Amino acid sequence: MGLLAKPYLQRITALFGDDVDWERHPYRVPAVRDLSSLDFHPDVTFFIGENGAGKSTLLEAIALALGFSIDGGSRNVFNLNTAQEAAPLFQSLRLSKSFKTPRDRYFFRAESFHNVATRLDELDERSAASVKSLHARSHGEAFMSVLVDTFRGNGLYLLDEPEAALSPNRQLAALRVIDQLVRQESQFIIATHSPILLAYPNAKILLFDGTGITEVAYEDTEHYAVTRDFLNHYPKRLEQLLDQDADG
Repeated sequence: MGLLAKPYLQRITALFGDDVDWERHPYRVPAVRDLSSLDFHPDVTFFIGENGAGKSTLLEAIALALGFSIDGGSRNVFNLNTAQEAAPLFQSLRLSKSFKTPRDRYFFRAESFHNVATRLDELDERSAASVKSLHARSHGEAFMSVLVDTFRGNGLYLLDEPEAALSPNRQLAALRVIDQLVRQESQFIIATHSPILLAYPNAKILLFDGTGITEVAYEDTEHYAVTRDFLNHYPKRLEQLLDQDADG
């Protein structure tokens, strides 16, 4: 079998030094503390878990190790000293990559997307013929613009909770665009809470919890089970949730 271009990012390995303070965030988080190595799917790998489980923390560390800005975006403009202070985990990661470098790269962070949009305008990265300023659009429209107009294919894309900007219909539209980009030799690593995005066929789903990181099937995720149960029984579930007498 010949060498394959994908996955562009094949594996990460954590090599923690003796100076790591295991009582300090993020090292005290089980998913980080017990991290040894992770292998990535050639197409789509999802990070899932409760808030604080470490999925966004690890995605950020991977992004920094790849040379992205701590705010996200496509340009390698992060300040090394700032990154070491704000997110030191990336220094412990060793990356195993494909022989082929992706043509396109982007790190999307919902919480800092405003900063990236501002930088794009200031640096005039978008040509006069391209779409209007991201600030002239809603958050969801701006993200879809990035997905459709900025991502060029043959790329490595890291997305941190992209559903924060998207309605359910836009999440379905995003799934279609992600699939189109996968067919154009792209690889995605996505931290998400969205049961819609998680449904992408044949994706690798990694669950971050108190036991570390484990691979799970889509229908075994809490996202799928809770959403399905609520939609199928929402009157009863609402009654149970909102019954103040039961809480007393």
